[in-house]
Amino acid sequence: MTPTPMNHRPPRHPVPDQLTSYFRSGDAIRSRRVSDIVLAGTVDIPMPPARLLADWAREISSRLVLEPGDVEAMPLARARTRWPDYARCVQAMAGWAGALGLPGVLAAGDIALMACRGARYHHDGTQYGGAAFCNLFVSEDKGQDVHFPALDLRIPLRRGTAILFDTCQPHGVIRRGSSGFHAADFPAGEDCTQLFLTWELPIEDARVGQALKVAFDTDPSTALQLEEEEEGQEEQVRLDGARVCVCPDSGRWHPAD
Repeated sequence: MTPTPMNHRPPRHPVPDQLTSYFRSGDAIRSRRVSDIVLAGTVDIPMPPARLLADWAREISSRLVLEPGDVEAMPLARARTRWPDYARCVQAMAGWAGALGLPGVLAAGDIALMACRGARYHHDGTQYGGAAFCNLFVSEDKGQDVHFPALDLRIPLRRGTAILFDTCQPHGVIRRGSSGFHAADFPAGEDCTQLFLTWELPIEDARVGQALKVAFDTDPSTALQLEEEEEGQEEQVRLDGARVCVCPDSGRWHPAD
């Protein structure tokens, strides 16, 4: 299983350079630039067995009841008992990450199994501002892309797609060829669900930070101010000093309420 990493380094433009994440690091709040680098490629993994696919379908229909745009956690422990190639999938991702200069990083990261029926545009900086996500998609090609609108980057989703990216970079899962997220692109009765393994990697790990070219402590004065404010509001993303959030349909930044 030979990984085929692809680095995406778009031309520099004002918006990504002025985005700052404020995240908790131990007892303190740190600041950092939001990376505009996405590392993507493919790894060779087998199709999950029919028994496991049927179990996932029952779980999604009976418990999760995914609506268009929803992203929810699935029971990983139960899946592993019916997934003889689970270790092979993890090994393939470890090899891919190692080829990117990240040997051993996945072994130390938290792993989860997720399901989505498309995904509205969002960023994860208010909960995972101190992390990067590393995702391995295990479903077949269903005509969907992961879209990073600020970077004008679309990555086709198929079995074996691997992606490493900054949690604060806006992203969504949309119909291939679409200009944005539309619930009608994921109609009831159509198999639109994607399953993926995801690792939460500490952005402060020197190897992760270097791979994504993250600059730290870029705004220590605001970080100190947030540290002194009410807990629960300190982790956030700002553009030109103002708090921002992401439009779920277009992926554009706009002022936070």
